[in-house]
Amino acid sequence: MSTTVEIIDFRDDLAQRFKELNVAWLKKYFYVEPIDEEMLSNPKAYFIDKGSHIFFATINGEVAGTFALIKQDDESYELSKMAVDETFQGNKVGNRMLAFCLEKAADLGAKKVILYSNTLLGPAIHLYKKYGFVEVPLGNVDYERANIKMEKQL
Repeated sequence: MSTTVEIIDFRDDLAQRFKELNVAWLKKYFYVEPIDEEMLSNPKAYFIDKGSHIFFATINGEVAGTFALIKQDDESYELSKMAVDETFQGNKVGNRMLAFCLEKAADLGAKKVILYSNTLLGPAIHLYKKYGFVEVPLGNVDYERANIKMEKQL
């Protein structure tokens, strides 16, 4: 069986899958915060209509993961809402999504990509570092669970 990971753009019929993947991830490691509920319940209005982007990773046509690129300003995007379905873990889905994220942000004219995470998520932090993200001061953040901010200059 081929495990080629393809990245596709958001479609309205995938909005529920975006929410399901993220809620499953949040419930496994943390909890769904009010801002998460707001973002995930209407991704088109919260992301797409505001100039941000949502993508899905697929394997053989099945959604394996998702992430969002939230436009911060003309030169930066935030990588957010990255989640991989547990049944597809081990297929380098996270690697493929992160590589695509950086390519897409550069194509959109970004000079940097930022992200917020939690140091309890060792494999995720390792992946971000592997792709050149470095820790920067946390500053103000919308998520209670975030205790680390990272960025990558493009």
